[in-house]
Amino acid sequence: MSLHSIRPWRDIPRRKSRQIMVGNVPVGGDAPITVQTMTNTLTTDVAATIAQVQAAADAGADIVRVSVPDEDSSKALREIVPEVSVPIVADIHFHYKRGVEAAEAGAACLRINPGNIGDEKRVREVIKAARDHNCSIRIGVNAGSLERHLLEKYGEPCPDAMVESGLDHIKILQDNDFHEFKISCKASDVFMAAAAYQQLADATDAPIHLGITEAGGLMSGTIKSAIGLGNLLWSGIGDTIRVSLSADPVEEVKVGYEILKSLGLRHRGVNIISCPSCARQGFDVIKTVETLEKRLEHIKTPMSLSIIGCVVNGPGEALMTDVGFTGGGAGSGMVYLAGKQSHKLGNEGMIDHIVEQVEERAAQIEAEAVKAAE
Repeated sequence: MSLHSIRPWRDIPRRKSRQIMVGNVPVGGDAPITVQTMTNTLTTDVAATIAQVQAAADAGADIVRVSVPDEDSSKALREIVPEVSVPIVADIHFHYKRGVEAAEAGAACLRINPGNIGDEKRVREVIKAARDHNCSIRIGVNAGSLERHLLEKYGEPCPDAMVESGLDHIKILQDNDFHEFKISCKASDVFMAAAAYQQLADATDAPIHLGITEAGGLMSGTIKSAIGLGNLLWSGIGDTIRVSLSADPVEEVKVGYEILKSLGLRHRGVNIISCPSCARQGFDVIKTVETLEKRLEHIKTPMSLSIIGCVVNGPGEALMTDVGFTGGGAGSGMVYLAGKQSHKLGNEGMIDHIVEQVEERAAQIEAEAVKAAE
């Protein structure tokens, strides 16, 4: 039997990378591309931080980062880590002691910016703490905080400077026989970030953390991230991603998953295929989709739902989805199940009925998966 894909134009050969562990989550190698976000609560507000971490986890976050700017924050980690269901990455800037304290407090990973953590001696102390506490490290290069000597050498932040910074820091870790690390080289400029990541992917086999830093608000940041991250992921680069938005961390997780889903790299929840609507629509498509997105947030099973306003494209889209609804005339439309016409449905009460059909199909998919595993 041929091993070639029947749709080779959809294949994305992933860059080969080493695999590390962030707590109990594998990153790199053949592990699924993970989705991350970061809390924006005061870390010292333990209850608020735990609630935000759990909200992100419920939305699908595999890993959550928490800022550790002071000693009180690293102490708070001791209370936060045992109460959450996902690994915690401690974000460390300026003071290396926070890295040591965070490792001791149970962080699964330390994010260190080589541009502002200090000299090699201090980095070595952080490495020792990470090793002693089974903690991985993310080298977090950022165009906005490059080392002074690199800015003097290159004249401005640029891909070459970012990659040189990352490789210099990799050498420090490797010279200390520490290999449980991943790396990022973020910039707010999509072109700079993409070029840096492409160079980095050729220069190391370390797992790569993708991100367009400081991407902007929900709308503009989503578009910028989709372009930058989508381009890199499509070329096979990236083992874990964080979408940086001036928005609720849950929105970052949702956008991250949508980017992965659009490329067929990760599947979670209901993928709604819907038309933009027009004068032909047999029901209010926009309002219906908006309501269904909220009503179906609890579904974690990967599946598809088509909501199309009329019969021009509706039947064709429904043939390829688990559940479909196509608008018709006289206040009713057609329901499709597993790609086949099933029954007519009046527009009144259609949302409740579609939710029921999706829930039933999700349960069926889960049962089939269990049976196949057995």
